[in-house]
Amino acid sequence: MSFRRHWVPRHAAGYLILGVMVVDGPRHPTVLEAKPRVADTGYRVVHGWPVLPESEMLGITSAVAVDSHNHVFVLDRRERVWPNSDTLDTAPIDSATVRVFDGPTGVRLAEWGAGTFAMPHGITIDASDHVWLTDVALHQVYKYSHDGKLLLAVGVRGVPGEDTVHFNRPSGVVAAPDGSFFVSDGYGNNRVMAFAPDGRFLFQWGTKGSGPGQFDLPHGIARDPAGRLYVSDRSNGRVQIFDAGGRYLKEWKSPALASPNNVAFAPDGNALVVDDGGKVLIPDRSGIAVLGPDGSFIGRFGRFGNYDGQFVAVHSVAVGPDGAVYVADADGKRVQKFVRVQH
Repeated sequence: MSFRRHWVPRHAAGYLILGVMVVDGPRHPTVLEAKPRVADTGYRVVHGWPVLPESEMLGITSAVAVDSHNHVFVLDRRERVWPNSDTLDTAPIDSATVRVFDGPTGVRLAEWGAGTFAMPHGITIDASDHVWLTDVALHQVYKYSHDGKLLLAVGVRGVPGEDTVHFNRPSGVVAAPDGSFFVSDGYGNNRVMAFAPDGRFLFQWGTKGSGPGQFDLPHGIARDPAGRLYVSDRSNGRVQIFDAGGRYLKEWKSPALASPNNVAFAPDGNALVVDDGGKVLIPDRSGIAVLGPDGSFIGRFGRFGNYDGQFVAVHSVAVGPDGAVYVADADGKRVQKFVRVQH
């Protein structure tokens, strides 16, 4: 997915005003006055993470996930960009797209997926350390072993659809402890689909719209320890919460969220919500919003920029078993690690 921003700064009354265009599919310029900096959440970037071999770089990093061993899985599209058209390239990316790093040290441990994916989008890891991925160009969802052996593929490769055996650019996937799983079939169908552990379709919910249980680009899906599902309803600027049967519970919608992409949960129960800024990009907008368990806004960390601790187009977040936070920055072409420092 490619995010392109064109901005011209000017100063007025002590604030910075930006005109912005963000491309993830077409978006349009908006001018907005910056707000004062919010409360410090205590998260600090870890400099020098990850440690890449000489002469190597990360490409467009669309997603990140962490397993029980503190191994960090980075979904790397290399140089495959999301074009400004309705057509996505279905040719497999030649290089490895799943790159694995040691959480504590940042050392690269493994990589796999070369010649397999065309536009990988989401990655999550379940309680048994299975690796789940989605590919929006191939319209499929995959389950892999920890070392990259394919265990399950759902959807018809390269063929979009609206029925129970096809996806249309699925954005995210999350699995329950029993092996059942949920897919945010986001870019084309605006629905969530539930499947049995063997890939058999169970049920679905959602249509395009802005009402309860409706979606306008469900970009990611997450599950909390109680089994509730959190769908990042990006173009509606909210996170909707459902039970495991798809029953609508409530939503998180406030000025704190402009364009939520993804949700992860910290050990203290707070939610970390990826906010790429959407149609507006102002200082301190591109980053991670920290919400309490009730959805109340606590603060945020990160802001637009290319220094350590800053982001260009933040796209995914994951939390390790030790509480460390990993953030995938798509156009920034990097993944950064954050730890929380107690005040």
